Amino acid sequence: MRVVVLGAGLVGVASAWYLAEARHEVTVIDRQPEAARETSFANGGQISTSHAEPWANPAAPLKILKWLGREDSPLLWRLRTDPAQWAWGLRFLGQCSAAHTRANMVAILALALDSRARLGALRRELDLHYDELERGILHIYTDAREFETAIPQAALMREFGCERAVKSAAECRAIEPALAGSALPIVGGTYTAGDESGDARQFARRLAERCAGRGVAFRYGCAVERLETAGDRIAGVRLAGGERVAADGYVVALGSYSPLLLRPLGIRIPVYPAKGYSITASLTPTSIAPSVSLTDDGAKLVFSRLGSRLRVAGTAEFTGYDTSINAVRCKAILRRTHLLFPQLGEGDDIEFWAGLRPATPGNVPLVGRTRIAGLFVNTGHGTLGWTMACGTGALLADIVSGRAPSVDPVPYSV
Repeated sequence: MRVVVLGAGLVGVASAWYLAEARHEVTVIDRQPEAARETSFANGGQISTSHAEPWANPAAPLKILKWLGREDSPLLWRLRTDPAQWAWGLRFLGQCSAAHTRANMVAILALALDSRARLGALRRELDLHYDELERGILHIYTDAREFETAIPQAALMREFGCERAVKSAAECRAIEPALAGSALPIVGGTYTAGDESGDARQFARRLAERCAGRGVAFRYGCAVERLETAGDRIAGVRLAGGERVAADGYVVALGSYSPLLLRPLGIRIPVYPAKGYSITASLTPTSIAPSVSLTDDGAKLVFSRLGSRLRVAGTAEFTGYDTSINAVRCKAILRRTHLLFPQLGEGDDIEFWAGLRPATPGNVPLVGRTRIAGLFVNTGHGTLGWTMACGTGALLADIVSGRAPSVDPVPYSV
């Protein structure tokens, strides 16, 4: 088949790779001048199967109420006159039951484990390098009650194949010695040795180069205006400037912007943008910084060493399609970082970034066919786009090709 993939972020490029591997003729279209310029540009850097617990869980509603109006809160819900935001919020609340949380966790974990294995195989096959580190991910807790809650969660994840082990405070400091100087009390943690970290932007660009070497065509600087239909099929993609690109199949992998393209066709998917922030700090020879990727559950932040840089990312701000950088939230990330790592150094070379993560109410991505023949979707990964990119790319390629996927596709169906 001739397949057009809309979007050249991590998910779009991974989809293109696995589609090309299945011998489809693939064209990728993106409005940016190169791959991974938007949500994949400066994310947290984690390939994290251990982060499978969805935001929607029984404890979430009270936390969100407590955080309302706090500019520095880990999750900030800005009330808007936006029907899509309210509809998404109601669905989110509906996913907060214990039963939904468990089902969503199992679905996320199955795809994340498959994706992590595929990423490792792809790295070895193509000799890809992207400041990758295979040192696991350590979840740390500074609140004893949250740590106690994490222990049964870790047990559930182990039941479904994630090797998330509970660690004492001393064991956490042994795994990551940079925590020894923390001004915050580390009460315990969990450690997943098989998890990884790396620069998602570097990976996406290098995989795009390998895709091009296999015949995938990349059309950068081309904004998509709409999908056009003819009867019950897609007739083509109309680009800004008037050009129409036709194919046999079309994959919408535009992250948070996917619902906007699909809505005129009568397809409504429960995806809403969750703005995340990151800071990237250059490290000096005297910087005492973590070399094991960390998740600070209390502040909803992740820390990843990317060569001579430290990436700190996280939080979620529900404020529509606004990508402006809120200085208060950036300062909160810096403040938490320096409390955990007082000897990091104050350096002036710090980059601030914000991007829109495509979130579904239960954090389970949407991968597969739509009701319109030839139209497919691969979006809704939330904070786990890097974690699940290879897995959802392979799942999408299997569905397009009519093959039996290695992961049950039902939980991710559009």
